[in-house]
Amino acid sequence: MTFDEFPFSEALKEGLQAMNFEQPTPVQEQTIPIILAHNDVISCAQTGTGKTAAFLLPLLHNLLTDNHAENKINAIIMAPTRELAQQIDQQMEGFSYFVPISSVAVYGGNDSQAWDVQKNGLTKGADVVIATPGRLLSHINLSKIDFSGIKYLILDEADRMLDMGFFDDIMRIVKLLPTDRQTIMFSATMPEKIRQLAKTILKSPQEIKIAVARPPDSIMQSAYICYENQKLQIIKELFSTQEPNRVIIFAGKKQRVRELALILKKNGLSAEAMHSDLEQRQRDDVMLKFRNGRINILVATDIVARGIDIDDITLIINYEVPREVEDYVHRIGRTARAEAQGMAITLVDEKEQFRFKRIEDFLGKTIYKIPLSPQIGAAPAYDPKVQREKTAHPKFKNHKHSSRNKGKSEPRTQNKKRDDKQHLHQKHAD
Repeated sequence: MTFDEFPFSEALKEGLQAMNFEQPTPVQEQTIPIILAHNDVISCAQTGTGKTAAFLLPLLHNLLTDNHAENKINAIIMAPTRELAQQIDQQMEGFSYFVPISSVAVYGGNDSQAWDVQKNGLTKGADVVIATPGRLLSHINLSKIDFSGIKYLILDEADRMLDMGFFDDIMRIVKLLPTDRQTIMFSATMPEKIRQLAKTILKSPQEIKIAVARPPDSIMQSAYICYENQKLQIIKELFSTQEPNRVIIFAGKKQRVRELALILKKNGLSAEAMHSDLEQRQRDDVMLKFRNGRINILVATDIVARGIDIDDITLIINYEVPREVEDYVHRIGRTARAEAQGMAITLVDEKEQFRFKRIEDFLGKTIYKIPLSPQIGAAPAYDPKVQREKTAHPKFKNHKHSSRNKGKSEPRTQNKKRDDKQHLHQKHAD
């Protein structure tokens, strides 16, 4: 199939030709006809599958061919981060080059002049508003914005927005919009909270699910089977013999990211934390240092997994096993880009073994388990089924406690190492 087979306007096709778009990706082929037919849709697709064009192209066509209010906002596209909003805005500029559709990008981290440009676009009615939820709400709180002309609402990377705590912001904005609209939602994963959001704001949506692509063979994947309190020592040992260069360590919680970055810096490693609590200026500064090689290790939550665009990442470390297979693929996909080689190491404790087995099942292969060094101590057996039963049934609690300590050598021999462990975990009893 080619893009010529879609009933796009000639001006829109001219823009596609200028951008060398010839054949649609699977998500574009399946999603575009649904949006053109003005149906609500929820599409599950990874980053890099062409989902931005999958919603921008039919949106532009519908705006060109349908009646819509003049000098009013007709569509809102919400994205979780400034970086993604910028990417959407750039593609919007390309696709709309030959069509009379106006747009404004609304996100933070810029100067007062940018605020005035954003305010002008919002109050005078740009056709399409591309915004992060927080920045859009800031304008709503300070200016009178007319949303009565909204016919289209698009949420991109909805799962990330919910992970970053934007649910309430999204719902505040949605309540200001006309109910008679087309709503489109894209998400890389489909957990229950996304399905609940879809039920709340979508009407009889059609669902598109694009299979998660397996990581390329150019990524050498391995794992350490360990106890939770051995993870930090494994990382220290990894970097004791080899200088880290372009390394990303992923952790699930912001507090853990902050503490891990602090401990690594105290141990003489060049590391910085990256998470959603940072202001945009701080995030930009950290990313600039990482790109320029002024810091070697980026300790991050999944906010980075789908947003970072650096081709020479050499190593990805999963400090915890991701809860979703898709998240694992997104994380390790930051390495081995542009035909380069890369490595991915996952630290798997007892409670995470069944999640790691799900990843192996998806990959259709067994990931190599690196033996622990004698200095770190004995490791638990890799038996995901047994460990899942122990985690699931309260009657196993005492057995689990004894099995964690039975025959296990003390991996910490220095007081400082014990302090590091306690510092990292004292706030994570949950």
